[in-house]
Amino acid sequence: MSLNDPLGNVMSKINNYENIGKKKVQINNNSKLITEVLKVMKDNKYIGSYNEIQDDKVNKIILNLLGNINKCGVIKPRYKVKKDEFEKFEKRFLPAKDFGILIVSTSAGIITHKDAKEKSTGGKLIAFVY
Repeated sequence: MSLNDPLGNVMSKINNYENIGKKKVQINNNSKLITEVLKVMKDNKYIGSYNEIQDDKVNKIILNLLGNINKCGVIKPRYKVKKDEFEKFEKRFLPAKDFGILIVSTSAGIITHKDAKEKSTGGKLIAFVY
């Protein structure tokens, strides 16, 4: 089975496991984008630690959940955002002001929208977590 959006599948799996109260998730498909998004989520205390396991066939990630996620998902299409347009997308994807994060791909790497505002840089929206 081919996956059309591997990051979307990972975010959906994390959301489902959070909703049923599981503490660990095994992610079978791993990419650099998924690893960077997980690192941003870990830095903002939405998920716990994770271990990358190198297999012959599949690179796996074992992810520890903390129970801090109400909802997470990808943003499709990946909107381009200028440095002063983040507020419009915060209203669209996050439930309240200063509640949750938007994950943005910028020239400085994959960071949160708050860091992008501080660095005054734009980019493309990838995901949201709250």
